[in-house]
Amino acid sequence: MEQRIVGADTVRMLELGHPWIIADGFTKRWFKGKAGDLVQLTDERGRPLATALLDSADRIVARVLSNQPMQLDRGWIKKRLQAAINLREKYADLSNTTAYRLVNAEGDGLPGLTVDRYAGYLLIQLYCEGWRPHLKLVTSVLQELLQPLGIYEKARPQNTRELEAVSDSKKYGRLLAGSAAPQRLEVQENGLTFLVALEEGLNTGLFLDQRENRHSLMPRMAGKRFLNLFAYTGAFSVAAAASGATQVTSVDVSPGYTDWNRANFSANRLNSKKHRFLVGDCMAKLAELTSAREQFDIILMDPPSFSTTTKGRFTTRGGTSDLVAACLALLVDGGLLICSSNHQKTDLADYLKELRRGTLQAKSELRVIEQKGQPVDFPYPVTLPEGRYLKYLVCVKG
Repeated sequence: MEQRIVGADTVRMLELGHPWIIADGFTKRWFKGKAGDLVQLTDERGRPLATALLDSADRIVARVLSNQPMQLDRGWIKKRLQAAINLREKYADLSNTTAYRLVNAEGDGLPGLTVDRYAGYLLIQLYCEGWRPHLKLVTSVLQELLQPLGIYEKARPQNTRELEAVSDSKKYGRLLAGSAAPQRLEVQENGLTFLVALEEGLNTGLFLDQRENRHSLMPRMAGKRFLNLFAYTGAFSVAAAASGATQVTSVDVSPGYTDWNRANFSANRLNSKKHRFLVGDCMAKLAELTSAREQFDIILMDPPSFSTTTKGRFTTRGGTSDLVAACLALLVDGGLLICSSNHQKTDLADYLKELRRGTLQAKSELRVIEQKGQPVDFPYPVTLPEGRYLKYLVCVKG
């Protein structure tokens, strides 16, 4: 196994348990090697620190697999995958649920690799090209342990920001093993049915990290008017309608995702004609709803970290406060504003500052009554603060 020397700053991070080696002056002097090579990390005196998976073309040039010497072989991968399976079986409440995360990268000791279960199928995603040479081995071990109907990989292109608005129908998924899934595969979440796509699009149509948050919202929906912004394929909308919301208004800029939203309503035998599906920029639609003097009891804002439309550009740090102010104009006193963000680079303290700005801008009051994040099947090491990315705040107006 070849050695790679790291600088003092990286040594400190490794000693604190952080699993990422970020490109710096020391890594630029490395012999590049091939993505997927195992390397031994040492300090300048040659003291061994960790075994890492190389991906020298990425900003994260290596990811720590172990603090000890090791081989990335079938036995090691099987042990890690079995531990991830055991954790879900022991701690996750997956009753009436067939869609969840099986392997959460660093949180399961497999940095840069995720595996999701969708009914009888598995979906692998590589956030580190270092896993590419080992993909067949990972696939083979998953077949041995779980006997899925099929295993897919969904690609993670670098320019997802530019692609997201135009990639609804492009195939980013490919079948690695087993039989093909239906173009729209039915899965269960909390007893509800959702349609997912393992081949088409950048995403599958269901964000699994919001499962417990959708479940916690359902008991609050009976008799309420619900506004779902950046609705995507409408998982929160379906949960609201199925829980007795009198009217659900879904807003999304994509006609394709809006049609998918309606299909999810139909899959649950919910009458979509009783609810509204608005296609357009969310800020523009909020202005229209305000002009019409509409009011809502519960509003959810779950924007992407970055999006571009013909009307403008949204970023978490640049648009959250304006979004909060616009929502508060439509929310009844005592109503709930649910603010959600998966932006990894914005921590909770900074996110709260954005909510504060929006609240002051609206000359209103907002109190946090509940704070949640990702569910049990999305674990993260305490040594990787970046692993706790999902911020989900339930706030009451007034």
